Amino acid sequence: MNVILCDPSWEGRWNAFIDAHPDASFYHRYGWLRVNARAFGHHTFAFGAVEDGALVGILPIVQVKSPLFGNLGCSMPFVNFGGVVADTPAAELALLAAAETLVSREGLKYVEIRSTRPPARELPTSTRKVSMTIDLGPGADALWNGFKTGHRQEIRRAYKHGLSARVGGAELLDDFHAILAECWRDLGTPFYRRSYFRLIFDEFPDALRITMVFHGTTPVAAEMSAFHNGVVEGMWLGTLSAYRRQMAGYVLYWEAIKHACESGMSRYHLGRSTADSNAETFKKKWNATATQLYWQYLMPAGREMPDLNPDSPKYRLAIDVWRRLPVSVTQVIGPSLARGIP
Repeated sequence: MNVILCDPSWEGRWNAFIDAHPDASFYHRYGWLRVNARAFGHHTFAFGAVEDGALVGILPIVQVKSPLFGNLGCSMPFVNFGGVVADTPAAELALLAAAETLVSREGLKYVEIRSTRPPARELPTSTRKVSMTIDLGPGADALWNGFKTGHRQEIRRAYKHGLSARVGGAELLDDFHAILAECWRDLGTPFYRRSYFRLIFDEFPDALRITMVFHGTTPVAAEMSAFHNGVVEGMWLGTLSAYRRQMAGYVLYWEAIKHACESGMSRYHLGRSTADSNAETFKKKWNATATQLYWQYLMPAGREMPDLNPDSPKYRLAIDVWRRLPVSVTQVIGPSLARGIP
């Protein structure tokens, strides 16, 4: 078995391997490496384990040079997870060894591997994050009937505020970006340029959907999801603060779930959440169940596992200041910061 760096000539074989592997996800597709390189200028590494000329494992890594966090690697940054996909434990261990070599060769503080499975070898691992997933198999009607009575009443009440929804594509991108830019400002987090999402649409034109909620003709909530191998990956979502009392988020979730069912999808990942958080509690209202995520770290001996938790007191002042800035200001200075926050 050899571990190689797969150049673009391997892209077809890489994606075919991803499409056929049960542990793979939309975030493992080769095009994500191209998006990260073009949108942010990050170096990317497509490690492939090859046996008898065939791929038996892959590990995509993006090198993020951040003024805030230093020089690091991540699989995969800016999205929910990534990590090793391999046919055998031997292939996984070989890929981890290659990533370990990358740490020393590129002078990385660490490589963070955002995995859906426990590590194949003992590694420093954070279990703060969970993936919330809805089983869409029963269909929209059965899901609706499975909600608690109070939850169904909340959804009905939301529609009575004059809210409606539309599912579309890149034509909704401007309004999507405007909503999410304001939402992330409210969270105290820098947001990406609109061109980043345009690159994602250009790379995966048939996979992406935007669900948007309107109050009259005003866009007030939006989410972007990807459809891949029967699984919906919820990636970005937000509701304008002025419309939270009207519960626009309830309409947003239900319309996105209905559309996924009508499209014949089997599962809906509602994105990652911090374990035991309010976000996890809200997602459970939709009968989503939690699956543990494992954020694993390859790093030089003696280095402590990083703590990039936004709830950490050391980030509190910066977050509070950011929340007070006008959205127009955050849209100017935010993208250069966001590219370094994996």
